Amino acid sequence: MRKILLVGGAGYVGSVLAEELLERGFAVKILDRLYYGDDGLREIHDRVELVVSDMRVIDPSVLQDVDAVVNLGGLSNDPTAEYNPKANYEMNTTASVQLAEMCREAGVQRYVFASSCSIYDRGVGNDQSDFVQDETTPVDPRAAYSGSKRAAEKALLEMAGGDFCPVILRKGTIYGFSHRMRYDLVVNTFVKFALSQGYINIHYGGEMWRPLVDVRDVARAYIATLRADAELVNGEIFNVSFHNMRISELALRVREALRDVGVEIEIRSDYGYRGVRSYRVSAQKIQHTLNFRPKMTVEESVRNMVEQIRQHGYDDFENPKYYNIRWMRLLEEAAKVIAITGSVFEAPARQGDS
Repeated sequence: MRKILLVGGAGYVGSVLAEELLERGFAVKILDRLYYGDDGLREIHDRVELVVSDMRVIDPSVLQDVDAVVNLGGLSNDPTAEYNPKANYEMNTTASVQLAEMCREAGVQRYVFASSCSIYDRGVGNDQSDFVQDETTPVDPRAAYSGSKRAAEKALLEMAGGDFCPVILRKGTIYGFSHRMRYDLVVNTFVKFALSQGYINIHYGGEMWRPLVDVRDVARAYIATLRADAELVNGEIFNVSFHNMRISELALRVREALRDVGVEIEIRSDYGYRGVRSYRVSAQKIQHTLNFRPKMTVEESVRNMVEQIRQHGYDDFENPKYYNIRWMRLLEEAAKVIAITGSVFEAPARQGDS
């Protein structure tokens, strides 16, 4: 297995995975619509093959000479999915299944699908639902994002067989630095507020649980599923998490890590209910099956994140490109204006000109 197609490969996780694959000698082809530009590929642009396309209209020729596909494409958080549920379902479910069907027809057997541990969300305030869940736990997510991921999972699992090997990774809440940086993920959000405001704020007293994992460890998990023997991963779901942690504990850990890099902050807390999510998961299956264990602690990742932010100038913290929903809204507004004005700076053609 030498060439990997990364759908959504210029994104937050995809750009890191591309780097990790290249370091291990894989050839990398990336298909991405570049909603967020190509900053994620700034270090590797000349070493990857880039196809700019929407995942809903992939040309089958993209799969020529491809040995495996990792599908990271689609809308990737609750606010964006809820903002446009139709596009969310088209990308996260319909297009993901269609791509799998194309892979099977083209003889590309290994297909790794990016799902989410938010499928396990049971909310807060019900102690009976607060338990560690694994891949066998019955799930029935209702939110647009997690629901679309679960629908794709079901369809992909039905396709598993001797000629096709779908693998599903449900990742915990991801943290860490990427050249396609995001500040709308909880650890990254804490770091952003710490560096820009001098404090971090935790909602609902920080009582909610989250499974957490660094973006580099997520990339390593994908590579582990690509390298594994088919009989170990075919039709399997794997949770990917380093540690389950209450948000209150997470805030304390982030504060200590920031002190190590000379940043002193305060922690502020409110106890109002804001529709918060809460869930814990077991990652023992991927540990036992693939001998995979995440390595990067929250503290190590925070220290590295601060160093990389300072080194690469990612400190324009209110730039909407770091926040999925803000950026999508901005693009939509810009598209409406461009539809009226045409080019931003070029003069429109005179009426009657050919």
